Amino acid sequence: MRRMTARPANVHQARLLRLLRDGGPSSRAELGDRVELSRSKLAVEVDRLLETGLVVADGLAASRGGRRSHNIRLAPELRFLGVDIGATSVDVAVTNGEMEILGHLNHPMDVREGPVAVFDQVLAMVAKLRESGVADGLDGAGVGVPGPVRFPEGVPVAPPIMPGWDGFPVREVLSQELGCPVMVDNDVNLMAMGEMHAGVARSVQDFFCVKIGTGIGCGVVAGGAVHRGTTGSAGDIGHIQVEPEGRPCACGNRGCLEAYFGGSALARDAELAAKEGRSEELAGRLAGAGGLTAVDIAAAASAGDGTSLDLIRSGGARVGQVIAGLVSFFNPGLVVIGGGVTGLGHTLLASIRSQVYRQSLPLATGNLPIVLGELGQLAGVTGAARLTSDHLFSPA
Repeated sequence: MRRMTARPANVHQARLLRLLRDGGPSSRAELGDRVELSRSKLAVEVDRLLETGLVVADGLAASRGGRRSHNIRLAPELRFLGVDIGATSVDVAVTNGEMEILGHLNHPMDVREGPVAVFDQVLAMVAKLRESGVADGLDGAGVGVPGPVRFPEGVPVAPPIMPGWDGFPVREVLSQELGCPVMVDNDVNLMAMGEMHAGVARSVQDFFCVKIGTGIGCGVVAGGAVHRGTTGSAGDIGHIQVEPEGRPCACGNRGCLEAYFGGSALARDAELAAKEGRSEELAGRLAGAGGLTAVDIAAAASAGDGTSLDLIRSGGARVGQVIAGLVSFFNPGLVVIGGGVTGLGHTLLASIRSQVYRQSLPLATGNLPIVLGELGQLAGVTGAARLTSDHLFSPA
C-alpha cells in the first residue's frame, strides 16, 4: 500500500489543489490568474506541492508569449473512496484526485442489520475494487449514512431507521480497516455535495437537495457550503408534521411527512390498494413478487394505472407542502430532487412543483428551478469522495 499522502502546508496550497481538482490540469499562469498570487510566490507554492508528490508536471502549456510553462495536475495515483450507505443498499466507488469515477459497485443491504454486517459488506466491496486494480492504496474515504451524524467525531446520532448505529464510531473503525483518513456525513448532505461538484447544482451557491428514498431528507447548501446544524440534524424534513395527530412514524411522533411518503410509506399504501381491489395492475405485481416497491408503482403509473398516479401525486403534494415553507424561509436558487423514488419521474416532479409554486411567495419562486438530480446513483459516492478530498486538500 502507498504511504499516506501529505497535506498542504498553507491556504494557498490548499486553494491550488482544489482548483486542480475542480478544473483539471492548468498552467502556472492560469493558476496565477485565479489565486491572485505574485509570480514568484506562486512558483514557490507550486514547487513545494511538487515536492510533496500531490501534484506533477503534465506536459507543456499553450504559449501566452515568452517561454512555455508546464501544465500542473494532481498526482494521477491519488485515490479517494466514496461509500454511500442507504436504507436498502450500499454503493462504493473509487475516484482519482479529479473526482473521475474509476470503479463503482452496488449491493443490496438492509441498514437495520447493523454496522458490523454493513461494514463487512463495504470492506468486501473495497477488496473487490482492489482486486480490479483501481483501489491500490487509498488517500481518504468519505462515508454517508441515512441518519443524523455528529460531524466532528464521525458518529451517527439517534438515527430513526438505523437500530444499533447510535454512537457507533464509524470514522474510527473504518479508518483502522482502510488505513486512511475517513470522513462521515449524512447521506443527503453527500448527495448535495455530489450534485454541487458534478451535477445539476454546479454553479449554484444556495440550494436544497431533497432525497426521497426509504425516508426523506434534505441537504442544505448555503454560500457553497453544507449547513449541518448544531447537532448534525439540519435538513431532517421527513419528520416535519404534515397531519396533526396523523399516522404514527418510526421516529415516535405522529403525522410526519415520512409516514405519508417515501419508499416505505408508498409501498405500504400501494399494497393496501392492491389488496382492496383498487388497482388490477398493482394487484398483479403484488401477486407475482409478494411485495411492492417504488419501481413497481412507477411502472404501474407508466402503464396508466390511476391509483398509482394518485399515490404519486398525493405524496408529491405533501413533499411540496413542506418544501414550500422551506423555500419561503430560505430563498434558495435551486431545488434538486433525488433518491430512489425519483424513478417516479415527472409525475412526482410536477406535483411537487405545483404545490411549491402555489404556496410560496412569488418573490421566492419567480425564478426557482425545481429539477431532478443529474447524477442518480453516483451522487452520494461522488459527494463522499469530494468530502474526503476537501479534508486532504485543507492545510495540515
